Amino acid sequence: MILGDIVQQYRVVEELQQRLAEVPRDRKRSANDPYSEEVAQSQAEFEAEEAKLRSYIDELRRLGVEFKGPDGLCDFYSVMDGREVFLCWRLGEPEVQFWHDIDSGFAGRKPLPSRKGAAPAGHRN
Repeated sequence: MILGDIVQQYRVVEELQQRLAEVPRDRKRSANDPYSEEVAQSQAEFEAEEAKLRSYIDELRRLGVEFKGPDGLCDFYSVMDGREVFLCWRLGEPEVQFWHDIDSGFAGRKPLPSRKGAAPAGHRN
């Protein structure tokens, strides 16, 4: 599942970024300092993992899904009562159960209206 991959990859990138942030930037290093080589390798790894994360998010976007947060929150464009809205889902929720206006974000999240008696998608009565 691509969203699970994104959440996992986000954690990898965040961890690498935190490790690199702990490296003193003003430390003088000689050209043959093994520590310099390790930092350069870590920086290259960070850049590769960050590129991988961007590619996952781009793939999701091409499917019409907006990635909103590292907890697996995402939005899908939809139309409700004649206006564009986002359907809102978070990794781990059993199904899409919420929506919000395009400009309100997660804070404006509301339950989807109940559709009693509605047939499941793809099923005809």
